[in-house]
Amino acid sequence: MTQDVRLRPARAEDYDTLGDVMFDAIHNGPTQYTKAQSDAWAPAPKRGQDWAARLAQQHVILAEQGSDILGFMSIEPGGYVDFAYVRPAAQGRGLFRKLFNAILTQARTQGETELSTHASLMAQPAFAAMGFTVDHHEEVMVDGQSLARARMIKPL
Repeated sequence: MTQDVRLRPARAEDYDTLGDVMFDAIHNGPTQYTKAQSDAWAPAPKRGQDWAARLAQQHVILAEQGSDILGFMSIEPGGYVDFAYVRPAAQGRGLFRKLFNAILTQARTQGETELSTHASLMAQPAFAAMGFTVDHHEEVMVDGQSLARARMIKPL
């Protein structure tokens, strides 16, 4: 279960591990994307200054068990949920909901009136379970691959 899972704000020294979590979820979790699409989306774990700068601009919450980071979610000023990833081995344990509830608390603290995200095919059901609705479906081109996703919103 998730009793021994702890949520906390991410720190700069966590950022490379968060890149690993994202890569693991995209490449080893359940997917509706082809290998070529997954490779275009995340050809390697995110690292470096650009990655760190992007995360530093957001409120990032991570879930950890002992010293293992199991997942993370982030919110930008303005209510955009940018990242939401849980390691495949930790899926089905309620971590998405726990992370989302922490992000929701942050959004309310920031005075947000709406949350939005661009959800992958796999994330859409999880966001829908949190009360998001599809604003529109779209296809984005990434490294020559077309990826289906949906813009989803949740009024607060």
